[in-house]
Amino acid sequence: MNGEGGSEGALSLRGNTMVYMWGYLPGALPQRTPLLSPVAVRAPANGYSWRDVCGGGCGFAMALTELGKLITWGSTDDLGLTYVTSGKHVETPEPFPLPPEAFIVKAAAGWAHCVTVTDCGQVYTWGWKECIPSGKSDMSPHCQGSRSTRGTAFGTSGEESTKRRRVSPAKQTAESSSSSDDTLTALPCLVTLNPGVRISSVAAGGRHTLALSDTGQVWGWGYGGEGQLGLGSRIRMVSSPHLVPCIDSISYGKDRSTTLARGRMCSDGQSFRAPGNYVKGIACGGRHSVVLTDAGALLTFGWGLYGQCGQGTTDDELSPTCVSSLLGIRIDGVAAGLWHTVCTSARGDVYAFGGNQFGQLGTGGDQAEVLPRLVDSPNLENMRANNISCGARHTALITEGGKVFCWGWNKYGQLGLGDVIDRNIPSEVTIEGCIPKNIACGWWHTLLLAESLI
Repeated sequence: MNGEGGSEGALSLRGNTMVYMWGYLPGALPQRTPLLSPVAVRAPANGYSWRDVCGGGCGFAMALTELGKLITWGSTDDLGLTYVTSGKHVETPEPFPLPPEAFIVKAAAGWAHCVTVTDCGQVYTWGWKECIPSGKSDMSPHCQGSRSTRGTAFGTSGEESTKRRRVSPAKQTAESSSSSDDTLTALPCLVTLNPGVRISSVAAGGRHTLALSDTGQVWGWGYGGEGQLGLGSRIRMVSSPHLVPCIDSISYGKDRSTTLARGRMCSDGQSFRAPGNYVKGIACGGRHSVVLTDAGALLTFGWGLYGQCGQGTTDDELSPTCVSSLLGIRIDGVAAGLWHTVCTSARGDVYAFGGNQFGQLGTGGDQAEVLPRLVDSPNLENMRANNISCGARHTALITEGGKVFCWGWNKYGQLGLGDVIDRNIPSEVTIEGCIPKNIACGWWHTLLLAESLI
């Protein structure tokens, strides 16, 4: 449900790192009860140490180790699609079976699909079949492997395979199947883009994926029925990575000095170019997308029913469109939930818009906002936002001073406040003995990376 949010560079970690979790990770505890307060995650085996948290999908969590391994845990077998997608790892965090040579630096997850980036700029993806590039388009790059298959898939030994498994909504079956109505690609697929394209970060929505290259280009694939792929139409399925037209550039982003973020229209329908030379951050909501330019301009596209595109209407946006009401405010980070969007400015302010049924905007009420609204809660007074993340219907934040705040839906304890009461204003999460470094939300849970003070 998130992306890079525009933050640049690696996390500065000096001491022993820890990961805390709270919310609904049904396989994390034998009782399968929600975790209402932060609980330290058991360190992965083989001497791995934590490097970052990546949130996760529906009922499973993901984090990265210093050795570039993707660690997953928390799912149970009756979650069907997500059980296979997360690697069947229950209470014990374990490496996901990617090719051994893959050093993972970024990862994201949607409802039931995952996508990762290696240190070489390669992308692996797996999960829901419609989220996986098929390699059959003659317009765009394809998933590596035969054009008659869904791409090159890798098992734990890295051997090629095109085997896919049929998974019922309630329970994973034991058989493998290659029939046309398979719902899941359980084995990671290596996605091939144009020659020379290196991906630096990824974001995963409900059923779509965005990938950001090291030259500031955005690629997208998956479901696009509400415009969340930014291609100017309601094309339902994009089966191969397509370049999202956020940037006008003859040189396709290689010469950043000649590029401009397009931002075709502002909310009043007038065409103009938004400030910026390239895209530096991406985020995916349930059915909408957000990109952030290097100049701090925000572009949105996709489903707009709750105002999550921030354009002053509830219309869908089929192409990247500048959020003109934020012009003049340099936006530094962005995150997206199922129906809402939250961003942070270079001054450390928080702005939110979209659905607000559970208080996920933090405005003190439950009224949807079709334009960005400053989150001016007294709890955030004299504090600067540093990291932001969104779950399906909740929001989490780390301040520059290392405080953690959560707000929104809390049915499963995903706010970490010790209860299941929703909050419509930022509420501080108590975590002692550590320095928070990064926060990432899954659909119904929250993960925190921290340095131990012990």
